[in-house]
Amino acid sequence: MAEKRVVILGARGMLGTDLSLLCRSRGIDVTDLDLPEFDITDENQLAGAVAGANVIVNCAAYTNVDGAESQSQLAHLVNAEAVGRLGCLARETDAWVLHVSTDFVFDGTSDRPYTEEDQPNPINEYGRSKFAGETLLGESGCRHCIVRVEWTYGHAGNNFVKKLTARAETQPTLNVVDDQTGSPTATTDVAKAVCELLPKEPEGLFHFAGSGYVSRYDMARFIVDALGLNVELRPCKTSDYVSPAARPLNSRFDCNKIQTLLPQPIRSWQEALSDFLLPGR
Repeated sequence: MAEKRVVILGARGMLGTDLSLLCRSRGIDVTDLDLPEFDITDENQLAGAVAGANVIVNCAAYTNVDGAESQSQLAHLVNAEAVGRLGCLARETDAWVLHVSTDFVFDGTSDRPYTEEDQPNPINEYGRSKFAGETLLGESGCRHCIVRVEWTYGHAGNNFVKKLTARAETQPTLNVVDDQTGSPTATTDVAKAVCELLPKEPEGLFHFAGSGYVSRYDMARFIVDALGLNVELRPCKTSDYVSPAARPLNSRFDCNKIQTLLPQPIRSWQEALSDFLLPGR
């Protein structure tokens, strides 16, 4: 990897932060870019950012799921149009693109884990914008792979773990949905997987998530028990909440395809989450 120039877009987000740190620790020549200095929707800035790059990792995204319902134009500008433009630029220079996508491209109605062969059917504007980005990247004709991730958490951004622990400090009782199922996924683990893919430059679609499945409620229970939080958890249904954006109930991924490219088994969500909650224990 020393001879390749890697550009990370969205490098100050949750995944981008961990990926930049890991790349540098492994001696990879990396340029990391993000707002406010770099705006992926600015055509000139994007062209300048990827000029001379051999590998481009796109972590930049509009990720406010509820906000995307009222800001759909912005969500599509960031998550779709800019991604298509990135693909066209990469095709011109034969750069390889790794683009990060999401479980929200699915409607969540399947009774089994989703494979890369399953047809997306997003049920909210965020999911539609991300699926449109996948489509436009493919249509650009560049060499690329798409890595879909789900239920991510990390130190650099806002996420379910941080929200839950913050609410537990001020509220004696928390209602948590028990009908949404998926795999909590540490961005540090995603970053490690991405670093394994960089020298291989595979093409195609891949699913990555922590090993094993759990409901949001049981994930919350795991966090509360691990940290000894003094809060009562109450299970509820997704339908009990009124929110602008619909959520998929089933976010389970089949990760067998990407596992064949990784040197180690994907960690269980329990092990990864324990390390995040209680580092160095």
